[in-house]
Amino acid sequence: MRVPDRPSAFTADSARDRYHAVYDRTLAELWPVPVDAFDVETRAGTVRAYRAGPAEGDPVVLVAGAGGNALSWHRYIGPLARTRPVLALDPLGEPGRSVQRRALTTAAEVGGWLSDVLDATGAERAHVAGFSAGAWTAMWAATNRPPGRSGRIAALTLVDPGGFAPITGRFVRWAALGALACLLPRPLRHRLAGVVNNGVLREDGLVRLMRAGWSFRRHVLIPPPYTDEQLREPTVPVQVLLGERSTLHDARAVAARLARAVPSWRVEIVPGTGHSLPVEAPGLVAGRILAFPVLDAGAAAR
Repeated sequence: MRVPDRPSAFTADSARDRYHAVYDRTLAELWPVPVDAFDVETRAGTVRAYRAGPAEGDPVVLVAGAGGNALSWHRYIGPLARTRPVLALDPLGEPGRSVQRRALTTAAEVGGWLSDVLDATGAERAHVAGFSAGAWTAMWAATNRPPGRSGRIAALTLVDPGGFAPITGRFVRWAALGALACLLPRPLRHRLAGVVNNGVLREDGLVRLMRAGWSFRRHVLIPPPYTDEQLREPTVPVQVLLGERSTLHDARAVAARLARAVPSWRVEIVPGTGHSLPVEAPGLVAGRILAFPVLDAGAAAR
């Protein structure tokens, strides 16, 4: 397991300022509804959060994956905020407007910053939806609560999550190819998206932001896969959405393992999608978030 010895950060103040200029421009272009931006102090740094939707109700909390931030969820804010309060976060350790001040060296510390955000915002019965590395963060926030703090997570949606299989060279090559493809002209990049199975390449605003973020140095914890015992630790309803063609893992093998280890979890393989499932099927994913765990409420009561 690779353990970071320093916080993630931009290489220089000028690089950070250039990134923030692109970030603010992209936010203004992509964000579909009015939001309140605010910062939350946590044990490891300051987390930028965006709140949208009604003032009352159980919130949906969105946690992006590696290299992403709140803007990655721009297609979700409108549909979710029509009926639910929404909190979209810039994760610590990733490029955005959050500022990490110390290294996160254990899974409990990774989940801890998210627990701090939920506590500070007064979120109750939060439905936390995380993508890839963000799903790993959400899992640990649900299972590693600091002593004396009540759990604020009522449900988890894990979208093509990390932590269910070892990271392989296949995934590393896919990620590297996606980064290189970001340099291509827009028409060619869009055509290549289907060839390399990466829907992010069609997201022009997010690609622009990714280019600006190459001056950001990530120092993050790379965890081993969960044991079956760790999978059983969450005491809340969990649903897992897997990209059929994901390069992060074998979706069918993961689904089969979960069926054996945690049969109460809802697991779905989404046809025709890869690891970029959130941008390739946003309507489906948003619908699953809104419907879960309401669909299982009757069964849970029985």
